[in-house]
Amino acid sequence: MKTSRLVSIIVIASMALGIGVARPIQAEEIAIGTASRAGVYFQVGQAICRLLNAETAQHGVVCKALPTDGSIDNLRQIRAAKRQLGIVQSDWQYHAVNGTGTFEAAGPDTDLRALFSVHGESFTVVARRDAGIESFDDLKGKRVNIGNPGSGQRATLEVLMAAKGWDKNVFSLANELSASEQSLALCHDRVQAMVYVVGHPNASVAQAVNLCDAFIVPVTGPVVDRLLADNPYYARTQVPGGIYKGNPKPVSTFGVKATVVASTRLSPDTAYLLVKTVFENLDDFKKQHPAFANLETADMIKDGLSAPLHDGALRYYREKGWL
Repeated sequence: MKTSRLVSIIVIASMALGIGVARPIQAEEIAIGTASRAGVYFQVGQAICRLLNAETAQHGVVCKALPTDGSIDNLRQIRAAKRQLGIVQSDWQYHAVNGTGTFEAAGPDTDLRALFSVHGESFTVVARRDAGIESFDDLKGKRVNIGNPGSGQRATLEVLMAAKGWDKNVFSLANELSASEQSLALCHDRVQAMVYVVGHPNASVAQAVNLCDAFIVPVTGPVVDRLLADNPYYARTQVPGGIYKGNPKPVSTFGVKATVVASTRLSPDTAYLLVKTVFENLDDFKKQHPAFANLETADMIKDGLSAPLHDGALRYYREKGWL
């Protein structure tokens, strides 16, 4: 009897008896909603998945980072059980868990849970130098990219506009391009300014300043002061000077935190594995993008987190003695 035939007979017999053959284990797949591929959220998702997937053989979890429309979209998809995890702005995490702002009609998302926060994000206005824009108020009457529906940047801009008593009719053109499209639109003079809530340095902003000599506009004044006083999820920030060509000085604005959230439907064991993998490889994580360079554990487990901590995250933080 040939060897190959003998092996086949042994395998078939073993399968029939249910012994001696290792059955393949189905890997658990998790998907993290991010935002545009041009933004830092996508880099956050990629960094998390890179760390998790490096040890898939040990824990059986496969991670994917998905480009999406941004914070609002991610929160809606998590609520609808169409996505397990998402990266969202801290202000929209607050509104989702409290059923306010954009989420007033839907009501509070009682299943939303926080894992940790990441980098700070500045409300960033980038303008063409020939547009005559020196402050946020100078955007009136101009062609402005206000961001795609479903993005956190669009929603945060609308909050500031409402505080000023504006709607999009104050602009001569209110374009709705995504983050990956807006820089070239600025350079081609389709718009004179673009608004972006993002961590710095950022590739889309760098493209705008490098290709069309754009600059970053300060966002300050009494209305901004009032927003910060009334809303604890906002904070004063600066876009650092010298990180973009032709922008040597820090620019004052306000901002939020990028946060990683999930639903209670994500199992505690998987949430535990994710946060453990990130924090036990934090030095590696911080090298994945310049915006992550100054991350500190003490800040990541509390800053910008309005939703209750996920049971899996809480378990890990208590094991470490951080909470």
